[in-house]
Amino acid sequence: MNIPSELKYTKDHEWVKIEGDIATVGITDFAQGELGDIVYVEVETVDETLDKEEVFGTVEAVKTVSDLFLPLSGEIVEFNESLEQEPEKVNSDPYGEGWMVKIKFSDAAEVEELLSANDYKELVGA
Repeated sequence: MNIPSELKYTKDHEWVKIEGDIATVGITDFAQGELGDIVYVEVETVDETLDKEEVFGTVEAVKTVSDLFLPLSGEIVEFNESLEQEPEKVNSDPYGEGWMVKIKFSDAAEVEELLSANDYKELVGA
């Protein structure tokens, strides 16, 4: 299981990459493995400002649909539109081409509340 050490994580199995005041968000390798083959990613919250832990979209796999929870409060500034045609990128490259949204986050203190790679490994028993 791949858990890159430079990323932050949530208990909802999302990863967060911080670059300045922009956070790139996707689901973890563990999450995509648990979900199985992903067939659809829906995000209709671009240009909306949401609070931490609000639902910003859904990911649909062959056997289930899961809500996606925002790891940081802020404005969703971009959706990875390539996922509309190729949702399987979430399975094949969850930390790269399979990213989901970019957020202009509003509260830097929330970043400190995210899990480290080691904390996330403990959470999933890796």
